[in-house]
Amino acid sequence: MGTTPPKELHVDKHVAYIKSLDTRRDELEYWLTEHLRINGVYWGLTALDLLGHRGVLPRDKTIEYVKSCQHENGGFGAHPGHDAHILTTVSAVQILAIEDALDQVDKDQIARYVASLQDRETGIFAGDQWGEVDTRFIYGAFNCLSLLGKLNCIDVEKAVQYVLLCKNYDGGFGMLPGAESHAGQIFTCIGTLAIAKKLELIDHDLLGEWLCERQLPNGGLNGRPEKLEDVCYSWWVLSSLAMIDRLHYIDRDNLIAFILSCQDPERGGIADRPNDMPDVFHTVFGVAGLSLLGYPGLREVDPKYCMPTDVIKKVVGQPVMAV
Repeated sequence: MGTTPPKELHVDKHVAYIKSLDTRRDELEYWLTEHLRINGVYWGLTALDLLGHRGVLPRDKTIEYVKSCQHENGGFGAHPGHDAHILTTVSAVQILAIEDALDQVDKDQIARYVASLQDRETGIFAGDQWGEVDTRFIYGAFNCLSLLGKLNCIDVEKAVQYVLLCKNYDGGFGMLPGAESHAGQIFTCIGTLAIAKKLELIDHDLLGEWLCERQLPNGGLNGRPEKLEDVCYSWWVLSSLAMIDRLHYIDRDNLIAFILSCQDPERGGIADRPNDMPDVFHTVFGVAGLSLLGYPGLREVDPKYCMPTDVIKKVVGQPVMAV
């Protein structure tokens, strides 16, 4: 990467970079990241869409691949042969929603799988049959089921109450009750409350103050105090601020300059910080962050879903209420 920070978004380079990712099968990294494959498809597809290049990836092959990752229990794995998990199931449903292909799967079957992961006494969700619990999985369930129109399959109120148990004195949220506040977990908790239309249950100003303190002098955002900046927090922090209407707490121009400085202007892609290797994970969250900041030329992103707003309006319509 060059030493002079780019001052513009290299859209064509990023599109070419994302399109090339599935052609690198002779590289070790391709096979070492198989456990992230379906997530990677969602990241790449979303980035392309926000960059204004919807339809660049072959739709039929994309849908065929997603369906090949589904198990008999309705859940999806990261790749054919991988166990089903709620996080990869969410990515599968998001991809199908973006590709306007939710009619090609059994929505009830997927909803039953997701609902089976909820503990109806506590409201918490496990990630898979092995039982790990985390607020990420609650958000995943709400994201997925709302896209399917199936929130009535779960105990929404119990899940919301569990999320509130994860709230800390500083206004943030952790992965479990009593766990440290972290920007990534805050996104999952605020996203859950936003989808459930329960954002009035939290202190927006207190949370907004904690989130805006994540911005460092170089413009970048970190996930918690005393940590380095990372482009991915351009999404986790900004989306949460957007959902509580506190986006103006951030120095917009400084953050835009930081994200642009993390681009690879020659090969495309965005890295976690300047002069590191780019990857599709940081590329999508860098682009999505720029979209939230109103960077010119980008499609609008929905802060609850990290998906194009027009897709959410078509699939979900008005905010989904629990039945």
